[in-house]
Amino acid sequence: MYKYSVSILGTGFIGLCSAACFANKDIKVLASTHNEKKAAMINGGRAPFFEAGLQEMMDEIKKKKPHLLQCLTDPIRAIIETDISMITQGTPMKQDKSIDLSFIENTAREIGESLKKIDKYHLVVVRSTVVPGTTRNLVGKIITETSGKEPGKDFGLCMQPEFLAEGRSIEDTLHPDRIIIGEFDEKSGAMLQEFYKYFYGDHLKNCTILRMNLESAELVKYGNNCLLSTKISYANEFANFAQLVPNVDVVQVMKGVGLDYRLNPRFLGAGVGFGGACFHKDVNAIKAWAKAKGYHSRLLEAVLAINDDQAVKIVDIAEELAGKLAGRRVTLLGLSFKPGTDDMRGAASIRIVNELLKRNVTDIIGYDPKANVTAREVFGDRIQYAENIEDALKDSECTFLVTEWDEFKTLNPSDFKNKMKTPNLIDGRRIFDYDKFHGELPFRAIGRINLK
Repeated sequence: MYKYSVSILGTGFIGLCSAACFANKDIKVLASTHNEKKAAMINGGRAPFFEAGLQEMMDEIKKKKPHLLQCLTDPIRAIIETDISMITQGTPMKQDKSIDLSFIENTAREIGESLKKIDKYHLVVVRSTVVPGTTRNLVGKIITETSGKEPGKDFGLCMQPEFLAEGRSIEDTLHPDRIIIGEFDEKSGAMLQEFYKYFYGDHLKNCTILRMNLESAELVKYGNNCLLSTKISYANEFANFAQLVPNVDVVQVMKGVGLDYRLNPRFLGAGVGFGGACFHKDVNAIKAWAKAKGYHSRLLEAVLAINDDQAVKIVDIAEELAGKLAGRRVTLLGLSFKPGTDDMRGAASIRIVNELLKRNVTDIIGYDPKANVTAREVFGDRIQYAENIEDALKDSECTFLVTEWDEFKTLNPSDFKNKMKTPNLIDGRRIFDYDKFHGELPFRAIGRINLK
């Protein structure tokens, strides 16, 4: 028997990972999607995308408690049959780079239609990333207008931002470092807090629950992602400084900076720039939101510009090392935006390929341990796809290390010398020992030039 029942409205990374983790802890979950193929996969116990640890957890649920995780194509039924509804829909970027809230609006209407049909108190939790004011003035208003019911009286309303990092979404769901609850009123927040006390148990001894109003919680998420994006662009700016003079290694510099007790070394790694579904989208969304209200964010504009420039800079570095690349075969090791996921959204590989194509480099071959299929959806036939490292390096004259998969960390200089036509290597993630690789083959790394 279960104590809580939750409907998860949206089955992307956040939604499905949350659904699996809840079900694994004996919470009844009705996930909802309008995609019949995806629903069938989930009900068959198969994850529709790769995320570290997700398939293993779904296998366990399918084997031991399949009744606790079901995926419906009828969101209204999912909502009616549960006590808590969590909105985990995507908030993509429009062409003008502002936030697209259409999925949130549609889901709010579905919740409103559902609440018409039930008399019990129901808690609605927005977990999608939305600009300040959305939960109260869009979601709450639409539910009220559609259902005829009032927030605080007939239904609860919370905004609980997620802080899941793709590639470790399961780990982050099970062991968060904090839980932020934005509440319409005290009753709403208390109900959500009680749910998490049940779900997390003893973990809450080391995990702060912070309650605040809806709008502050919405802005916490943007503050979090914008700061992480800023740290990455900051590190890349210093990598560019490091490349101006011999005897500087940006890895050592950022390690020294990160030891400051007021900071930490995470997200201070220089490289080919950030990617993923969140950082580009969220930095652009809050920048556009502020601009609409009359404020121009120079800081966030610079963060995005520095990040986008990294693709140009890494190709510049490659051509300084190997000469013009047009007419020669180029290899990308890693295509997904980070290890542990097959997600291509915002991936640095996209910016690098686009820059190579601008320079008439058309013989490009990529290899990724998990993302070849999703990469094909992005690149089509603009690049070729290898099934293994050896095929990726064959006949190549320049290799870019783009994604720091563990499989690549075991490579030695001899692997490149023996398998490439001309062994030129660019380490875009600083995973290789600089002295060892530089001593044995033509080699460059972000944030360091040859020492004198």
